Amino acid sequence: MTLFTHEPGDEGLPGRERAQAMLTVMISTTMAVFDGSMVNIALPQMAHALQVSASDAVWVANGYLLSAAMTLAIFAALAARTGFRALFAAGLALFTLASLGCALSVSLPMLVTMRLLQGVGGAATLSIAPAILRSVFPHRVLGRILGINALLIASVTALSPVLAGTLLATLSWPWLFAINIPLGLVALLLALRVIPGQANAVRGEFDIPGAVLSAMMLGAVIMTSSAFARPEPLLHAALYGAIAAVCALAFIRRQQRAPHPLLPLTLFASARFTLAALTSLASFVSQGMTFVALPFLFQSVYGYSAFTAALLFTAWPVGIILVAPHAGRLADRYPPAIISTVGLGLFAAGLCLLAQMPDHPQMWDITLRGLLCGVGFGCFQSPNNREMLGNVPREQSGYASGVLAIMRTFGQSLGTALIGVILSLTTQSATRAQEAHAVSVGLWLAAATTLLAILFSLSRIRQSRGQ
Repeated sequence: MTLFTHEPGDEGLPGRERAQAMLTVMISTTMAVFDGSMVNIALPQMAHALQVSASDAVWVANGYLLSAAMTLAIFAALAARTGFRALFAAGLALFTLASLGCALSVSLPMLVTMRLLQGVGGAATLSIAPAILRSVFPHRVLGRILGINALLIASVTALSPVLAGTLLATLSWPWLFAINIPLGLVALLLALRVIPGQANAVRGEFDIPGAVLSAMMLGAVIMTSSAFARPEPLLHAALYGAIAAVCALAFIRRQQRAPHPLLPLTLFASARFTLAALTSLASFVSQGMTFVALPFLFQSVYGYSAFTAALLFTAWPVGIILVAPHAGRLADRYPPAIISTVGLGLFAAGLCLLAQMPDHPQMWDITLRGLLCGVGFGCFQSPNNREMLGNVPREQSGYASGVLAIMRTFGQSLGTALIGVILSLTTQSATRAQEAHAVSVGLWLAAATTLLAILFSLSRIRQSRGQ
């Protein structure tokens, strides 16, 4: 039985419209993920073309991540009021127009402004994409469709450096953004035609104070991780971290008292949803730490070139590509929590193997260890996402999708900050052995965080058996 076969009693759209809606979500996800990951390789060329310093050009990358993170919760709440179609189409339109603005930028302020707008448009689509898939497809294939979505994200992540490098070698950096324009127009036309409209709309005043607090909280988290990643005084990172903590406490109090909260805390009344969210958070902390530690290990410790390091790192997304669709399919037949827990075990084993690499490992050895991490994460991700979306009412899918995006963004940012602290303790004059030790400590901490995720996942298995 295919994903697009309509059976009696199926929720969602008819088969043909399902395919079109899926294509729309896949195009928008590809653009958003690509634009979030391809810019780093183009920063030197951008800095030279716009005649700015490398440190200033970093804001081309940071601006996108910052604006996207700050608006994730806001768009999840807006979707419940406007419906998926209006918000998704508006996000696509903004992203496409901002891409045109990026391609035409002649100064750094203009480019950063366009990137900020791009991030807002990307957040509008990414924050509700899983919820749209749940509304379009019947529950019986939810795991498979989320597995395909995880496969897409991993594929784009793996191919982004290669595609970006090819475009930069043959054309110039504005084309990195110009390619979004025809894709965005196609996706926009499809979205207006097939994405579900204003079903189960929420009435009442929008929670503006909650929106401001959530934006400040998530923005401060991103700034904290960025401060650790750059040679800034630790006082800056501590200040951003304090702002994030204060805003988080104020946000929770606001959601408890608001008549129409931005993020209903009743979502977390389901212990299985809460535990799945905590599992996701801990796993993405581990991934965020490892994604920073491995390039440092490959280049600074082992002495590989940036291109070779990128090839070595590709084993991770390849592992996700190989496993994610099958894990999603299994999650439709067997308990998703069990499958995702097995995946976390493989992920933890891979991290332990990476942390124990010898001083001069063979490239095939590095590749196999990274591949095991990818296989484990691919086995974990789509079943866990299914567990989160499947344990809330369908009308609250938008909120659950927003929580999923927030856990991913917050976890990766926290992981980046943690590895930044560890690496900052290694001075520039440190020996290669000391640098290797710092990376090893970071990888062991990532493995420990994955064990915490396993404990959360085991708790929800016990919870499900007790129901």
